[in-house]
Amino acid sequence: MALIQTAFIWVAYAVALGVVALIAAIFTYVYQTPRDRSALVSTVTIITLTSLLATVLLLPVDIALVSSTTSKLGAKKDWATPETVHHILLTLKIVYYALYSLDAVLCLLVVPFTYFLYEEYDDVETEEGTQTLSKRFLGALKYTLIFVALVVILFLVGFFVPVARNRAGGHFDLDYFKRLLAENHGERALTFALGLLISLGTLLYILYTAAGFALLPISFIKSAPSISAPQLSETTATALEQNRERQRQIEGRNAGRDAGMPPKDQRELEALVREERTLVRRERLAAEAQGEGKSFIVKAWTKVCAVFRPLKLIGGILLLLLSIIIWVSMLITGIDKAKNSICKEHCGYILGSINVFQPVNWVFVQASRVFPVDYVLMALLVLLFFSSSVAGIASIGIRFLWVKLFEIRKGHTTPQAMLVVTVMLTLIMLAINYSIAMMVAPQYATYGAQKFCSNAPKHPGEQPDCANLPDLVKFCSELSKDHASKDVCTPSVVSTFLNRVTFNFPFFGALTFWAQFVFMGVFLIVFLLSLFRTPKLNLSEMDEDAEADEEEGLLASTGRRFGATWQDIRGKAAKPTGGAAGRGIRGDDSHAEED
Repeated sequence: MALIQTAFIWVAYAVALGVVALIAAIFTYVYQTPRDRSALVSTVTIITLTSLLATVLLLPVDIALVSSTTSKLGAKKDWATPETVHHILLTLKIVYYALYSLDAVLCLLVVPFTYFLYEEYDDVETEEGTQTLSKRFLGALKYTLIFVALVVILFLVGFFVPVARNRAGGHFDLDYFKRLLAENHGERALTFALGLLISLGTLLYILYTAAGFALLPISFIKSAPSISAPQLSETTATALEQNRERQRQIEGRNAGRDAGMPPKDQRELEALVREERTLVRRERLAAEAQGEGKSFIVKAWTKVCAVFRPLKLIGGILLLLLSIIIWVSMLITGIDKAKNSICKEHCGYILGSINVFQPVNWVFVQASRVFPVDYVLMALLVLLFFSSSVAGIASIGIRFLWVKLFEIRKGHTTPQAMLVVTVMLTLIMLAINYSIAMMVAPQYATYGAQKFCSNAPKHPGEQPDCANLPDLVKFCSELSKDHASKDVCTPSVVSTFLNRVTFNFPFFGALTFWAQFVFMGVFLIVFLLSLFRTPKLNLSEMDEDAEADEEEGLLASTGRRFGATWQDIRGKAAKPTGGAAGRGIRGDDSHAEED
């Protein structure tokens, strides 16, 4: 039975890996620009994103495996011998070390090497035959050696840096805290490196993930179109006909004039020509939005998207409520830790037990009793944080101070930007791993639904019996001094890793803990601004982006949503009530030209 249960847990994890690999591939394909698509960049991006998502999704596997060793009555199961539990923990440690090491290698070595290898490519030199693959390889390797040196320095510092020695207080004598002390220099180096990467990721997390956490549900709510594709096509065709008629009038009025066209007419004609190009482009985009010239499947998909568009609004509202619940849960945990932590900043604000009801943690603890319910919930939670990070990066862009270095948009992201985003997401996901385990669901991430029986055994060596004493069955806690707790409760491997970082290097613990309050503050500010701020349309910028942003900008605003949705379903425009529609488009463009 134990073998079947363990195998089922690992099979569920393998299925999750396949799903996240597909998600990583879709993300790479959707965001990377088609004309500069690189097979090497795409492969490295997909592998890196899959690895970092696999690292975070190992948490529910960890919880399920350690929780499976105990019964509902707070006793170890018959098959959960110390040797079996040790084997389970050793397997989890090996997988965690492998994934963390793979994340570090990909983030610090493979992705930079791929970036420099792509930058070394030169079309002219390749056509002339003066640039070979070996030359590009050596050029990229030369710059990558800088990152190799940084990695070596990082591990050397972690190997020799002393751990915190301020261990005053009786709580440090507990077995749980004794196990957190780094046992050797190699483990200390890995702990230091992990703490540093989590801290760097936290700096990105409080900016990009916090902003995206607020913007993602708002974007769902405000994504319905203000003008349907058929209506856009009709009004654009009318405006284009008026534009060309005006051009013919100007050209006819000045035909045969010896002095040439007056400057006023010349300027007006040039403006009309520019406007004509814009309208033609918009007409093509409207046709593509209706599926003209596409296969039956594409047209059918367009209709299906229009039918289910109102559900996107409902989904956005539900997503907004979920984000607020998570925010409140994090706030409750943060206040609880700041007030009731037994060792405060000396151990990264480790909380022995939750003193205030925390909704998200409660849901996960209850769901962990029936695997894989908690696994599905955790996967959805991880994808929410991941999507929020992507939304934040896409909204803010990759910047150095106030200078925007790269722009992240669907179908317009360069290979260099994709690699930079991959490194940022790797660091952010490490910070998300800490946030979920230590703030969002701390009790679930440490012990799951494990309980122990505090009733004293009748004979030495026997397990305590609480079959008739349910009140003596208690949740496992780091602070428990009961001997039965030591024998029954098994902390998860990920919580041990993270607590070891904050316990041995309190600076990392204090930084990551107080950064959670900054995260909540940024979320609140962005949420309030996006909630009450009407999105503005920059038509001049959309016209320069001939494909993606034009379509998004012209089909996305804030009014007349449901009428436009119905027109998209029917495939026909509503009867116009006046001539303002065509003039409205021209008027917008004239304003854009004046700006």
